[in-house]
Amino acid sequence: MKAAIIVFPGTNRERDMAMALAAGSGEAPQMLWHQERSLPPGLDLVVLPGGFSYGDYLRSGAIAARSPIMDAVRDFAARGGYVLGVCNGFQILTEAGLLPGALLRNITLRFLARDCWLRVERTDTVFTRGFAPGAEFAATLAHGDGNYYADAETLAMLEGEGRVIFRYARDNPNGSAHAIAGICSANRRVLGLMPHPENCVDPLTGGDQALPMFRGLAEAFALS
Repeated sequence: MKAAIIVFPGTNRERDMAMALAAGSGEAPQMLWHQERSLPPGLDLVVLPGGFSYGDYLRSGAIAARSPIMDAVRDFAARGGYVLGVCNGFQILTEAGLLPGALLRNITLRFLARDCWLRVERTDTVFTRGFAPGAEFAATLAHGDGNYYADAETLAMLEGEGRVIFRYARDNPNGSAHAIAGICSANRRVLGLMPHPENCVDPLTGGDQALPMFRGLAEAFALS
């Protein structure tokens, strides 16, 4: 699997994501600074990792969404490339117009750093093919703006088209509409996910319950 991770000022989860991708595929991803204007040829996957790009000033992800590299990411997605955004990466995807809706302040108005439970709503995507239908697994969340919001029409569209890929399973920690934790694009090639699966790929650091996500990605691209 040939993957690239985009690094913005304030990104802090790129190394965790690199380890998770390597755990799934055995191949180290390439790190790309946000000032680059093009992506390496032959990429299977582009990842926007977590952190606090630009200190979350203005709105979380709003400034990063206007970085030079994002034009190349939009072009990559428009050509059918696969893009994964986790936490701040999810926020950037909504600010860049690659996914609908927005991530608002948590309903508690407090930063949350805790484990949560996720339910896999679809297994017919490259991101979830490694899970059993309806699987639930623990993941870590760490965010102040994870409350997914969209208007009623958009929520109906997401539900009707089966674009809710992950949902909070045992509680709804940040107040997200419909307990949404992750959504995808219409072609199911761009995924935004709020909790951090990259934190859950090694038994020595709390468990490997999210490893099927990264192994599934590698297997899908090996077959393509």
